[in-house]
Formats: sequence, structure tokens, C-alpha cells
Amino acid sequence: MSISGITNTALSGMRAQTTRIGAIANNVANSGTSGYARLNTSLTSVASGGVQATVSPTASDVDPATELTDLLQAEQSYKANAAVFETGADMWEMLMSIKRD
Repeated sequence: MSISGITNTALSGMRAQTTRIGAIANNVANSGTSGYARLNTSLTSVASGGVQATVSPTASDVDPATELTDLLQAEQSYKANAAVFETGADMWEMLMSIKRD
């Protein structure tokens, strides 16, 4: 995989986790709303690399413990993707400095 492929994959992971966090925020904000359908985020691999997030309503009610657990998982996944992105950017910088010299 190329350096740009690594950073693009990490970016798609960060975007997916941002979508997931948005769904969690909606769930928490609307937990007391009558008739609100909890949103669930599904993550699927993309053939070109990376991941895609799809948000869909579910039949289950909002459970604060589930939302907190999902939020913690999304946060850790976002941090991991950010670290991969940063490593890819560092590699790109090193490559460019070698090319200049």
C-alpha cells in the first residue's frame, strides 16, 4: 500500500467514527423523546481501502450504558486512525526531505 493509501484509509476511518459519534450524540440527546428510534452505525469495508459508515434506525430503545460503551469504542478507533494518519504524514515528510537532498 502506498503512503497516500495509508493516509486515505486512516481518513476514512476517522470520518466513519465521526459519523458514529454523531449518531451516538443524537441517541443521547433524544433519549427522552417519545417515539424516537435509536440510531445504529454499521461499518463496512470499501474495496478501494478504508471503511464506510451507514446510520440506520433500530427498534431498540436508547440505553445510556450502551451509548457510553459505543462512544468509548468510537473514541479509541478515532485515535488509532489519527495515529496511523500522523505516521503516514511523517513518512511522506521524510520521503520529501530525502528527495530534496
